[in-house]
Formats: sequence, structure tokens, C-alpha cells
Amino acid sequence: MTVGGDFISAIEASKTYTTRSGLIHAVQGANFSAKEGQFISLLGPSGCGKSTLLMMLAGLEPASSGRLVLAGEPVLGPRRDTGVIFQDATLLPWKSVLDNVLFPVDILKLVRNEYLDRARELLERVGLGGFEDKRPHELSGGMRQRVAICRALIHDPKVLLMDEPFSALDAITRDQMNVVLSELLERYRKTVIFVTHSIREAVYLSDRVLVMGGRPSSMLLDLDIPFSRPRPFEIEETQEFGSYCRTLRLTIERGHAHSDPSRAKVSFAQGAS
Repeated sequence: MTVGGDFISAIEASKTYTTRSGLIHAVQGANFSAKEGQFISLLGPSGCGKSTLLMMLAGLEPASSGRLVLAGEPVLGPRRDTGVIFQDATLLPWKSVLDNVLFPVDILKLVRNEYLDRARELLERVGLGGFEDKRPHELSGGMRQRVAICRALIHDPKVLLMDEPFSALDAITRDQMNVVLSELLERYRKTVIFVTHSIREAVYLSDRVLVMGGRPSSMLLDLDIPFSRPRPFEIEETQEFGSYCRTLRLTIERGHAHSDPSRAKVSFAQGAS
């Protein structure tokens, strides 16, 4: 059961850190919701609280105030129905590709043999069929992140939380990974919250883009991306795609231009360009 039809909700969610130099307000009063199956990107400059909000949704950082709800239940800690993918693939170097993918199955004490076919299917779908016995040091950066995505999907979570998973990759590999992820999610429908600094990446992948800015962070814009799926990569060359990118860029620039985030807020109707 979901709250008001929303699968994920953040209600006045805030995070404050206590340091020796005083309080740091990383996130303040974040409000947003996601329907089941939506792909939502959190976009904004470094230090605006995107990753902090994602870790709060993952249950890895407790909220200082407010509420986070997933599938009708409060997020109070890490959950089995949530998969998390970090900037670094964080693969275990002594394990094979197949064993890295199956690692969550072992941790959750599930029956390993029941997941072998799924692990091989996932690796095949991301172009790593035949690499099952390789070690992480034998893979490129993009290949390691493909393994990390398979690992996050192996136990069939309802939600994928992705923290800039392609930021360390070169531009060509990053574009390839965007296509791989898009195709993978056509097959394995998930609700995704995706943190990125890349405007084009956000527009290509997302159903909605939330722009965050200011310190403490605030939501500056919630923008619908209406392109049908599956999306050919050539869509990035269209005028409409460029229009959405400009809207997001202007919003980020306005957020930078004002020390008070409330003065930078833009009043676009959802989906406006």
C-alpha cells in the first residue's frame, strides 16, 4: 500500500550534521514523491545535498526531521527491497564477476542456486556474457559498473538508488552506460532515484528531473520529461531535447545566482519547457 498513490515520499525531510565548527544543514525541508516505476533524477551542483538525500532514502543516513516513506512504510534503515549503486563499483577484488553479482544473495542467506540463472541472464543483458569467471582488475571501469548494476538487481529490489554511478567514466563509455541502463530497465521495471551532475544524462534517462540547489538544499524545479520509451540515443540531437536541457541549465544558474534559494525558485508548471 502506498501513501496517496505515491510509492516514495519525502515529507519535510531534513538532515543536519553537528561538527566542531557548528551545525551543517545539508538538506532542509525536502518534499517530493514518486509513483511506482518512475525514473527520477536529482540534478544540481556539488554540495547541494543530492547524495545526502539519496542516502536518507536508502536508510543509510537517518533524517534529522521529517519523514521518508517507501511503499507505505517509513524508511528507518536499510531495506531488502532497495538496491543501492555508488559512484565506485565497490566490487570485492578476490571474487569473480559471478560471485560479486551473487554477493547480496549470500548476505541475505537466500538459496544461491535459485539465483544462478538470473545472475547469468543479467550479465548477458549488460554485455558481460562470458566474463563470469573474471576478476574485477581484469575489467574496465564501465564493465565494473555493469557488474555493480547486476549485483543491485540480483535480488529483485523494488527500488534502485543510484549515486552518480557513471561520473568516473569517460564521455563515450558514459553514453554507452546510459543506453545499457535504459535498455535494462525496459526489461526489469524498477522505481529509480538517480543522482547526477549531467543535465543531458538526466533528460535522456528520466521521467522527471528534480533540480536541487542552495545550502541548505531546496527543490528548485520538478520537470516532467515526456519522451516515450524506449528512447533512441539520437533523441539528444532533437530541438525538444535541447529545450529541456536549457530549462534545467537556467534553473541551476538561477540557483547559483542567489544566496537565498527561495528567491531563485522558478514557478514552472510540471513539464513546462
